[in-house]
Amino acid sequence: LLDWYDGHARVLPWRAPPGAAVDPYRVWLSEIMLQQTTVQVVKAYFEKFVHLWPTVEALAAAPLDDVLKAWAGLGYYARARNLHACAGAVVGRFGGRFPETEAELRTLPGIGPYTAAAIAAIAFDFPIVPLDGNIERVTARVFAIEDPLPGSKPLLRDKAQAFAGKDRPGCVAQALMDLGATVCTPKNPACA
Repeated sequence: LLDWYDGHARVLPWRAPPGAAVDPYRVWLSEIMLQQTTVQVVKAYFEKFVHLWPTVEALAAAPLDDVLKAWAGLGYYARARNLHACAGAVVGRFGGRFPETEAELRTLPGIGPYTAAAIAAIAFDFPIVPLDGNIERVTARVFAIEDPLPGSKPLLRDKAQAFAGKDRPGCVAQALMDLGATVCTPKNPACA
């Protein structure tokens, strides 16, 4: 999987290339923006946000109205309000550094189980596999899980952790996401 990812990773504005340093701010910002929104839509918004607010400190200092204005078109405005509140909490409680553990990440506004796992894995190489739709699909196919969602979610979460390991956990998570998005797709999959 990692060999495939090293040669086929999607180039995304928030993603560090394999082997490069990862910026937790960019990981967090992208994960919040990607909730209920597609990668194609998020790209331009992400680039606008990091241009306006290149650091979590800059975003925390921004007026909420400016953040909401820049968010316009992404929908679900509670995410933008939580984004701003989270930036303030990271600056106020953690000195501008994102906490590295899943448990601490979950104490921040707008960060639930999936987002905490994604940030912990991608930004801090914590050996956990966040369960998004792409990873659910790959896991269901690898382990031949035919039970429908949402009932199968606990089993999928458990089985997906078999992919976790100490060798580049952040890249493993992103590789599974890319595999589900580009190869093991919902329709006409090329998983074999």
